[in-house]
Amino acid sequence: MSDQIQEFLDIPRDFFKEGTQFLNRCTKPDRREFIKISQAVGVGFLVMGAVGYLVKLIHIPVNNVLVGGA
Repeated sequence: MSDQIQEFLDIPRDFFKEGTQFLNRCTKPDRREFIKISQAVGVGFLVMGAVGYLVKLIHIPVNNVLVGGA
C-alpha cells in the first residue's frame, strides 16, 4: 500500500525535477538564430497564404458552376 502511495507521489516530483532541468538547459536564441527562425515562420505564412488564395481562387468559379450562380 505504501509503495503505491510512494509511486503516486513520485510522479509530480519527477515531473517538477525534469521540468527544472529542461528550463536550466534552455538558452535564449542569439540574433542570428532568431532571424533564421523568424524568416522560416515568415516563409511559412506566405506559403500558407498563397495556398489558401489559390484554393479560394479555384473554389469560387467551381462553386458558381455547381450552384448555378444563385
